[in-house]
Amino acid sequence: MTAGTESFVRPRAAAGVLFFDRNDRVLLVVPSYKSYRDIPGGYLEHGETPSEAAGREVHEELGIAPPIGRLLVVDWAPSQTEGDKVLFLFDGGALDDEYLGKIRLAPDELTAYGFYDIAQINELTIARLARRIVHGQAARHEGTTRYLEHGRPTG
Repeated sequence: MTAGTESFVRPRAAAGVLFFDRNDRVLLVVPSYKSYRDIPGGYLEHGETPSEAAGREVHEELGIAPPIGRLLVVDWAPSQTEGDKVLFLFDGGALDDEYLGKIRLAPDELTAYGFYDIAQINELTIARLARRIVHGQAARHEGTTRYLEHGRPTG
């Protein structure tokens, strides 16, 4: 049976980065257009790879261009209201004083940032993102990559 292209899903793709401090706390940003803390990142543009989008978004949002490390998480995120998404989460490593001193928030997008203990994540952001962050930090420590569906492992 041959299906027409209208039967194929067309998810939106986004990429984000997990940055840490010396105490393994994760960086969260406060977007001016959301009611919760988030991680640096955003949607891919035409012709852009997920890692390129992650680097571009970090530069646009934080004003820095640290190396973007390996893939930590891929998350299939279905949404009735926003449409299906494929979300890529990369390791930004621990930000040293050089990068921390150069952070300049995009004034039209972000109002603040901070580093938070992973144990607080569920209180600071929405559940599906909190799950992705927790799995991302674990994958970083394990040297693995995790596949999730709506922020949850599949097996």
